[in-house]
Amino acid sequence: MHPAFSVIFLTTLIGAGQGLYLAMVTGQLYSIPRFVEAQGDRFYAVGSLVALLFLIAGLVASFFHLGRPERAWRAAAKWRTSWLSREVIVLPIVMALVLAYGLAHWMVWTDPLFEIGALKVDVTLLLGVVGTLASLALFVCTAMIYADVKFLQEWHTPLTVFNFTFFGAASGFMLAAAYSAYLGNPLVSFYGTWAVILTFAALGSRLAHLYRNAHIKRKSTVQTAIGVRHNTLVQRTQGATGGSFNTREFFHGRSQRFVQNVRYLFLILVFPLPVLLIGASYVAESPNLPILAFVVQYVGLLAERWTFFAEAQHPQNIYYQSVA
Repeated sequence: MHPAFSVIFLTTLIGAGQGLYLAMVTGQLYSIPRFVEAQGDRFYAVGSLVALLFLIAGLVASFFHLGRPERAWRAAAKWRTSWLSREVIVLPIVMALVLAYGLAHWMVWTDPLFEIGALKVDVTLLLGVVGTLASLALFVCTAMIYADVKFLQEWHTPLTVFNFTFFGAASGFMLAAAYSAYLGNPLVSFYGTWAVILTFAALGSRLAHLYRNAHIKRKSTVQTAIGVRHNTLVQRTQGATGGSFNTREFFHGRSQRFVQNVRYLFLILVFPLPVLLIGASYVAESPNLPILAFVVQYVGLLAERWTFFAEAQHPQNIYYQSVA
């Protein structure tokens, strides 16, 4: 498939935003039993604002993929059957919950509403739990837009959902570590450790995905594409003097070596390099290395998402193989 950079930025930006929001809520939850040091409300409020900015940036990026942006609202009409429609509905809900969570912390609405045993439940905690569920639902909706496409065998697997979730969460917690490091906050090691754990989870999921895609048994052949059952068929020409919508939209136009090099690039930038940078930041007590770790990993995620789209082999490319 042809990787659209607007969609690449959409999925990576909202993934990092969701992940950062989940990191803020996780930090608050861990502070209740005092597993980590409790932070002031402004820490969670500003962190939520940064998460919201990432979500807004992703939403803005999505408009560059639309032929008629003024009709974008119509995308929500098919919510009963379309994962895209569900994403269009859930994304603003998540954004509203992130805004409400940050605002509740900024206004210090932390008086307990009720108690469950020794747990004192306030507005921020309720919004955090509801927002977490909504964020997880958004991960599923975004991933299922691709995983539900049955004729693209590379995408049609539960591993697509795991990849989107783990990558988004890992980048979000890495961003939380960078945010904490920038503030000189002691939670940098907490968020950094979780970022490493989630990065390894993403590594396992993505390697499984790559292995699966390398061993796919194709449902279509050149024989079934044109309806001729001869054993040896070779296409010599596209049948036209120039390209077409099909050859531009459903193929990335790059060589297999280029795709492979981008794959090697993201495997280095997303996994070992950020982990090493986070580890080095613990040893050197550097406030800059966690920030660099996030930047490196996010650049790697752009390459990973490009590869995700490029590695999907549209069945029509069997017919247009002289070009594709």
